[in-house]
Amino acid sequence: MNRIPEKELMDTTEQAQAYADADYSGPHDAFVTYFKTRFPDFTGGHVLDLGCGPADVIIRFAKSFPETVMTGLDGSQEMLAIGINNVKNGGFSGRITLRNCLLPDNSLPAHEFDTVISNSLLHHLTDPAVLWHTIKRCAKPGASIFVMDLLRPESTHQADQLVKLHASDAPPILRDDFYNSLLAAYQTDEVKLQLSITGMDFLSIETVSDRHLIVWGTAE
Repeated sequence: MNRIPEKELMDTTEQAQAYADADYSGPHDAFVTYFKTRFPDFTGGHVLDLGCGPADVIIRFAKSFPETVMTGLDGSQEMLAIGINNVKNGGFSGRITLRNCLLPDNSLPAHEFDTVISNSLLHHLTDPAVLWHTIKRCAKPGASIFVMDLLRPESTHQADQLVKLHASDAPPILRDDFYNSLLAAYQTDEVKLQLSITGMDFLSIETVSDRHLIVWGTAE
């Protein structure tokens, strides 16, 4: 099945609120667990989260690693408004800063971050090189790099089955978003090519569930 792109930004209030209200504790906790197992010696530092959305992942990450200071970027003002409120209500305003940013952004500081993470941003990007070049720019040499994203199924039927399996109780807007995101996701061979083209092929790729892949490694 060929990739079918979707909108790069979830920029409506309805979309953003539905996403923020959904229970993503399973995959978001898994994100942190996968990171821990790939980087068992990691304790803290300045972390950049690309595509932080309503800040659920970045908050879970901050809870798990108390010695981190985190910066989250997202292109959707609607998502960020929810995220800023979540950070404040969670008591993390002193450690987590969120700001609006549309990638690519050449004003981002070069080689400043000890860790760069990203969850579910890659499949939104028409040009995936934007993510890999941003990571390459922002990560310090030796920084931990960890990206988790959806994995495109082999057919629309398989996408339908995944929606039924994992989102049967979700509101229609979320089921539609999930389906569209599955069709817009990249497959492992495509991600491998992206990494090769952008000079990031030192990173490892793993399939970790029926709908997720991770890309991880240490910046050169």
